Amino acid sequence: MTALLDPVDLFRSATPDARRTLSDRGRVRTFQPGDILMRQGDLSDAMHVILTGRVRVERTHSGDVTPIELAELGVNEVVGEIGVLDGGPRTATVTALEETRTLELHRTLLAVVLIQYPEIATDLLRKLSARLRNTDEILDTLARDAANRL
Repeated sequence: MTALLDPVDLFRSATPDARRTLSDRGRVRTFQPGDILMRQGDLSDAMHVILTGRVRVERTHSGDVTPIELAELGVNEVVGEIGVLDGGPRTATVTALEETRTLELHRTLLAVVLIQYPEIATDLLRKLSARLRNTDEILDTLARDAANRL
């Protein structure tokens, strides 16, 4: 039996059993264009694996009128992993750009699976590190552009 997560890079090193467990216990959700998957500052209780469609990830800072676009994500990518891992509020708002289906993985399910299949934790940390590095680069570019305008 093929699991929904088989083609997802984040879960490639996980055993087929681990991918199947997450696929079977996750919740498939559908979002229309403009729907908010998660809002910056809200409680982080789940992450989403994008099965179809695309989403935009944006972050606002105090005093900013226009949000900063951090990424556009598509099929087989994950979103919402930061808050699920650290238990803090959402760090960005994620909006569907087109009809988007996701597999929602609740924090409790992830905790159990990470204990049973620690190889997923390693891959999740790698993904998280890459996201943080990308965000740092975006913010550095914005800071340089603002300094050049002055």
